[in-house]
Amino acid sequence: MKRPGVFVYGGLAAVLLASVFPLYWSFVIASKDNSALGEATPPLVPGGNLFANIARVFDTVDFWAAVQNSLIVAGSVTVSNVLLSSLAGFAFARLRFRGRNTLFLVVVGTAMVPTQLGVIPLYLMMAELDWYGQLQAVIFPALVSALGVFLMRQACEESVPPELVEAARMDGCSVLGTFWHVGLPAIRPQAAVLAMLTFMTAWNDFFWPLIVLDPNDSPTVQVAVSTLASGHFTDYALMLAGTSIGVLPVIALFLLLARQVVGGIMQGAVKG
Repeated sequence: MKRPGVFVYGGLAAVLLASVFPLYWSFVIASKDNSALGEATPPLVPGGNLFANIARVFDTVDFWAAVQNSLIVAGSVTVSNVLLSSLAGFAFARLRFRGRNTLFLVVVGTAMVPTQLGVIPLYLMMAELDWYGQLQAVIFPALVSALGVFLMRQACEESVPPELVEAARMDGCSVLGTFWHVGLPAIRPQAAVLAMLTFMTAWNDFFWPLIVLDPNDSPTVQVAVSTLASGHFTDYALMLAGTSIGVLPVIALFLLLARQVVGGIMQGAVKG
């Protein structure tokens, strides 16, 4: 097997640098005062104002509450998406029932509908339920996604042999028992990928929380960061300090699931 050459490693290094540099530059600005942006030479070395800027973030907005709310929203949405999408994907892939393919096409077709088209009826529904300004208004519309169902259906098609499902059923295992003992262990790497993507999407969501939550009453992290950027004068050091704090949970989750995520991606690449 031929080993990768210098051009491959050089390309990978360039991609890594291009991916990490925006995060590093945000950290550099967050560690300086706002005048650093006016320098003729862009600053590349961190300064000594990071902790002072972080303290100003928590003095300006209730950032701890925003982080807590985002963790509740993103955690709830991630768990429900992985569980419900895996159940639906297993049913579409390994159960036989009338209208299965038609129903699957309807579910996938909902992913083609722009989110903006459903904002007004969804807002009216939340108002009717008296959920405006409450976290359940952000959580419930995102409990399951068409993309998650599609990914888990494909994962079950590739990783769950029908013979094992039939053997489990013949041994007296229920449908849920078959899913739990046969299906879920087989699709664990793909479920980790879905969990990572879902958490990142829910954590970074700005549009719907801005509409349905009160920006002045413990919103999510992204809405709180937008509050830091509001006003006649934008303090970029303050805003990027809040952004640097807000990105830490996503990085921590990726490091936690890195092995499963890479394993799921590589498994799909090999089988593809």
